[in-house]
Amino acid sequence: MAKGKKTGRAKSKTFTLKMAQNCVEVSLDGKRKRLDLSFKEIATVPKCIQKLYDMDELDLSRNLIKKLPDFIDHFINISFLDLHSNYLEELPVTIGRLQNLQVLNLCNNQLTSLPAELGLLKKLHTLNLGLNQLDALPTSIGTLKELRHIGLSDNRFTRFPGCLVRLNNLERVNLDRNPILTEQDLGLESLMIAERLYLVKESILCDDCLSKCQIGKKKLGDVADKTEPTLLHVPTLETQDDREM
Repeated sequence: MAKGKKTGRAKSKTFTLKMAQNCVEVSLDGKRKRLDLSFKEIATVPKCIQKLYDMDELDLSRNLIKKLPDFIDHFINISFLDLHSNYLEELPVTIGRLQNLQVLNLCNNQLTSLPAELGLLKKLHTLNLGLNQLDALPTSIGTLKELRHIGLSDNRFTRFPGCLVRLNNLERVNLDRNPILTEQDLGLESLMIAERLYLVKESILCDDCLSKCQIGKKKLGDVADKTEPTLLHVPTLETQDDREM
């Protein structure tokens, strides 16, 4: 997803409960309900949607929202929350009460920091934070043991977030287009580079690759136990499809 300039905000529209009810989608088997409020030109999340708390999915993407209301925790059943392409500057601590959340998309906002309460989302397996203004992650992210994919592209990270090394199930970290500093740069001068970083299990590496991997991991600092996933820059993987998170 290309980073574009957000200009020309449309005037926020009044949104009623009836309008929201018309945006509810039900799966063919009737087991899942999705409230799709994307592309509605809303700057404030309508209070009326609290009455639709029994949703499984909530899509508020591609709007003009600057602040997520505290009552987001009313949607206790949702497993999917999409807030990408808004103007969010912060998240409420109440987001940590969404205990069933598995996918959280916060891509393309204006976030500069994240609440520690994100570490309470124990079922989360996909977290997209690309296209924001982050330079660090709360250490509580390291407690998300089910996390498999995290998107951090187009932010302000200068080094790999050490809290991620503790996550055994982590499969992919996207740090594209961040000002990652090399070991030499840390001692000399800052150099803007774009590195692709992968997390792999030690058991799938040959002895030579494992040795190189362990050396690279030691240089990064903030290392975890040897039994946890290992950070490795694998040039041969550059030919694989680059699926944006």
